[in-house]
Amino acid sequence: MRRRDFMTVLVGAAALPTLAGAQNAMPVIGYLGSTSAGPFAPLVAAFHQGLAETGYAEGQNVAIEYRWADGRYEQLPALAADLVARNVNVIVTSGGPPAALAAKKATSTIPIVFSSSDPVERGLVASLARPNGNLTGVSILSAGLVPKRLELLAELVPQAKVFAVIVNPNNANTQQVIRDTQHAASAKGVQLHILKASTESEIGTAFDSLVQLHAGALVVGSDPFLDGSRAQLVALAAHHAVPAIYEWRESALAGGLISYGTSLPGMHRQVGVYTGKILKGAKPADLPVQQPTKFELMINLNTAKALGLTVPQSYL
Repeated sequence: MRRRDFMTVLVGAAALPTLAGAQNAMPVIGYLGSTSAGPFAPLVAAFHQGLAETGYAEGQNVAIEYRWADGRYEQLPALAADLVARNVNVIVTSGGPPAALAAKKATSTIPIVFSSSDPVERGLVASLARPNGNLTGVSILSAGLVPKRLELLAELVPQAKVFAVIVNPNNANTQQVIRDTQHAASAKGVQLHILKASTESEIGTAFDSLVQLHAGALVVGSDPFLDGSRAQLVALAAHHAVPAIYEWRESALAGGLISYGTSLPGMHRQVGVYTGKILKGAKPADLPVQQPTKFELMINLNTAKALGLTVPQSYL
């Protein structure tokens, strides 16, 4: 073999391992959450289930970098920017519009799969059927169901004439929730007080105000922080013997009186499915935003009994 030919073979052989390593590099998902890892663990598990349905398992053929804001929404832009700097293959957001908007502002090229309410109104996508751009995901019907929750609670607690709704003032949906709930309260002929909380201590203060206002029922607003604080909310509602309605069934399972909303695990499973499809080459613009079709009404009969409430037969 001539010297030139021999050197060519060596150079080619030396380059092969690097090329093979690049081809076999494990894709990385950036997971951006508005809340905390602990309360969100069941939903992350549902997300993993969706991934598995498309052939992906964390630690085997995909890596996941988690970033949690722990309810401090102002940290989301920096967390999103960190994931973009790490050049992840796709960003998944959970916890509503705050995380999705932070991710969108951070990148216009990395695919983003969100779970968020009002994605069109929030400017996340052009339309549900044709998202365009680099975002798609699941539309959560949350804020729009708050008035329905007040109606359901009013039927369950007909003797209550003073209601309260607790909201997170840092949530972009808050003003809409307040307006819609006020309209529902007016239609039911009940008085409504607005309580605001964005920290654990403020939740405690809100319940102190609720007692002073002699509110006979509580509607918990749609918000990732409030959902992550379900244990505190359920415990305080039980301590003060206040009938309360929540967004997700997990709160009723934890001892809350009643919940009405869509299936959170089902939505996060769909987010996992879409993420897997994108890792396989699908474009977000070609994946229509999914809308929930299943709504769950759950009543904790033990809690109803403890509160001395008779559940209408129509509910049962």
